[in-house]
Amino acid sequence: MTRPIPLRKRLLVRLLITSVLIAICSVAATAWLAVETTTRAIQEEQGQVLTEDMDILRQLSGYAATHRDWSDVGKTVRALSDRTGRRIALTAPDRTPIADSETRDTALPPRAAAAVDPLHTDTFTEPGAQRTGIDPRAVGPFRLPGAERERVRLLAEKRRACFSINGVETTITQMPSGRSVLVDEDGTVDGGQVPTPCADGVLNTPTATEEKALAELNTYAGDCLKGVGGKFPSLFAATVDFTDRSMLTRYLGRKAETGIDTTRDQDKKAQECVDRARRQQLEPYVAPAAELFLGRGDSAVPHFDMSAANKAKVTGVAGLVLALTVAVTVLVATRLVRPLRALTHAAQQPPEQHVRVPVTTQDETGILAVAFNDLADRRERMEAQRKAMVADIAHELRTPLTNIRGWLEVTRDGVVDPDPELLASLHDEAVVLQRVIDDLQDLAAADAGTLRLHREPVRADELLEQVVAAHRVAAEGAGVRLHMSVAASQGSHGSGDSDGTPWLDADPVRMRQALGNLVSNAIRHTPADGTITLSCRRQDDEVVFEVADTGSGIAPEDLPSVFERFWRAEKSRSRRTGGSGLGLSIVRQLVTAHGGTVTVTSELGTGSVFTLRLPDAG
Repeated sequence: MTRPIPLRKRLLVRLLITSVLIAICSVAATAWLAVETTTRAIQEEQGQVLTEDMDILRQLSGYAATHRDWSDVGKTVRALSDRTGRRIALTAPDRTPIADSETRDTALPPRAAAAVDPLHTDTFTEPGAQRTGIDPRAVGPFRLPGAERERVRLLAEKRRACFSINGVETTITQMPSGRSVLVDEDGTVDGGQVPTPCADGVLNTPTATEEKALAELNTYAGDCLKGVGGKFPSLFAATVDFTDRSMLTRYLGRKAETGIDTTRDQDKKAQECVDRARRQQLEPYVAPAAELFLGRGDSAVPHFDMSAANKAKVTGVAGLVLALTVAVTVLVATRLVRPLRALTHAAQQPPEQHVRVPVTTQDETGILAVAFNDLADRRERMEAQRKAMVADIAHELRTPLTNIRGWLEVTRDGVVDPDPELLASLHDEAVVLQRVIDDLQDLAAADAGTLRLHREPVRADELLEQVVAAHRVAAEGAGVRLHMSVAASQGSHGSGDSDGTPWLDADPVRMRQALGNLVSNAIRHTPADGTITLSCRRQDDEVVFEVADTGSGIAPEDLPSVFERFWRAEKSRSRRTGGSGLGLSIVRQLVTAHGGTVTVTSELGTGSVFTLRLPDAG
């Protein structure tokens, strides 16, 4: 009686534990995913809010750069508030209200979001302020009147046409001051390197308005530049950079004119003087600095919070999922275990009963049941074959032993004399008995995988010659002609002799035994004046041997049984005329041991052809 399966090893328990673990992992993963998704959404919302804040600051900084005061900023503030849905408030540095999108009695947030000062802005608010910190839209006295704008635009059109003729495509862009400049596809002002025919210098020459504003700027920067240059004040001056789309002024070092070099520290201080002077020059043209307040006074960071009711819902859903998982697992596992138990019960029955199990499903369990039934069928057939084989062996051994015993007994009793003829008969019976025993021993070794092969390179023609020589006398005694044919193939495989004779790596003794069994079988089944032909050829990567006879042939229904043990085409044949029935079985085992195959084709009244295919030695 089999021992009971421990609870922890039962399939039902294992499936149940696995399902519970899967459910727990699923719930945990879902919760984690929900939290991560919510967190990411909050972060995206924060990023969107930050982008809106930067846009609001940019709009208000642009207003301050183009207006002398904040008197009309209310409309702009309300428009920005309506578009973004945010509260926007502007105050002076002392918290004096300037403009507010909400009512006056609404409290301001505790801290300002940013300072709005076009003369001290940051690089993220408006591109073009990276070098000076001044909003590029603040141009002040550098703003061109209409006549000068039109004249500069016409000059820009003329230069753009010149650029186009010289293979440089540009577009005209207007700077905040009203000056037109050329920009190529990469955004470079003046098209990068100016073609020589277009370098007339007219477009970038300051207009009267720009010359006046530049002279004023140099006046503001004069004292500071003198301090930088020491006794060489003429080395420094301020100029306008028209190769930048922002309104940019910088110092001009007159080193080429004087031959005197300036230090890096002097260059840096000179640029600081120009920037300081430019702020002083622009201050009357821009609105004063202001504080920007955004939101509704709630500065807390958004966070994910779950209420007690939501926690109860999540817990209830998780419990329901677990309960459903357990119920479904128990149902499925029970249906899965039932056929397995039937298989186990059938396998525990005595072997001689050959019990089958019903196939009730089409899944893996049903496939297992079909395989079990097939195994039972094969076991039943093998058992029948085993019994038949034992009976055949007993019959094959009993006949020669009975003859030997009978002759020995009558000789012992003095009924007959032990003359040479009697001794020869007894010797023949012993030879038959020895042959049967040797055949059985070879088959047993092949079945056990202990059949030893002594492989060596073997010429196919020499192998056939040896087989023909060994059986020529028997063939002549039966009146059968024995022929040999070797098809020489050219060395496409790089192996064999120069004449193309096939070679194989084999045990020559075992191969002679296999071919000899086929020849012996052919001699027994070929009538007088018949022909047996042994041939060999190379085909692809194989060496093909054929033993063809002109004998009686084999019926189509008997072909599948040719290589079975103790099988004879004619049941009436004795072991003397029909052999022991083991020769072809030994052929198949020997060829299989060499890694080859053996097949047979036959037609009644015409003859049979046995084909051996073995690996080519090349």
